[in-house]
Amino acid sequence: MRISRSSLPLIACGLLLAGRAAAQNGDPPGLSTFSIVACDPEGGFLGVAVQSRVVGAGSIVPAAEAEVGAVASQAAANVAFKRRGLELMRQGRSPQEVLEEFRRTDPGIARRQFALIDEECRTAAFTGDSAQAWAGHRTGAHFSVQGNILAGAAVVDSMAAAFQQAEAAKRPFGERLLAALKAGQAAGGDKRGRQGAGMLIVKKGGGYGGGDDIYADLHVEDHVEPILELERVYNVWMSLFHPTEHFLPNGSQPVAAPGGAHVCLLRNLLAKAGHGTATTAQFCAFDEEVIVPLKAFQRANNLPIAAAVTPQVAAKLREVTAGRP
Repeated sequence: MRISRSSLPLIACGLLLAGRAAAQNGDPPGLSTFSIVACDPEGGFLGVAVQSRVVGAGSIVPAAEAEVGAVASQAAANVAFKRRGLELMRQGRSPQEVLEEFRRTDPGIARRQFALIDEECRTAAFTGDSAQAWAGHRTGAHFSVQGNILAGAAVVDSMAAAFQQAEAAKRPFGERLLAALKAGQAAGGDKRGRQGAGMLIVKKGGGYGGGDDIYADLHVEDHVEPILELERVYNVWMSLFHPTEHFLPNGSQPVAAPGGAHVCLLRNLLAKAGHGTATTAQFCAFDEEVIVPLKAFQRANNLPIAAAVTPQVAAKLREVTAGRP
């Protein structure tokens, strides 16, 4: 069908009026999406990651509080679940008890989808009977994945498998969440498309300068590839604010930066392994003070000798220094 230019103002006006009518009727767009809530009992992390064909999903869906829990509220999202869920878990309620409270008190529960996880890594998830198909969730040790208006059950199944694989590989917590989102999208994701994404991670004292608990709070509000953009921003964020947990040997990324706190960590681990000298500096260059003991460590452990920290070198370094003062 061909649309004349003279018709465009009328069409635009119609769309605007329809949008206003929806707003006046109190019907915001449904948060049809896929998300993960998860914890890391070893690192003390709690977090949520989400992607949706709705602008601002990363701002609307997640909530988390260090040493308390995390919540994702979506579908016909009741955003009050976020504050109330954390409040109840702070009082000692289990995620399942919180779920039952929501079912008892919310008259619109059949349209909701939400998931909760607490500091003990206990999970609870709910998908209402009236959530738009395909809708469902999967829970496991340390995580819950859920979504609605999805391409199919393979989305959440793939998310669960990807998270478990990333956790088994001991990848940094944020990378586990990203792995789940990327797997969900690869399996079809939100069948309407893509737009917004977000990640919220909390850890006690894990915020900027240790001043709060917000380890990462990253949003992609409107993008053609929101998960890939979220991953890009995450890597920038971690490189600047959490380099010792992003780069090898503790993280998973190669030591690409010429210097920083992560190089000091590498130098001190090498010293603990008996090669080179430790430092109390906050910024170290990847220079001879590090490269010479690094090659000595590689030689002593029958590893390929190069001025580089590979995952194999990092794993051996962590193994050798484990338990040493």
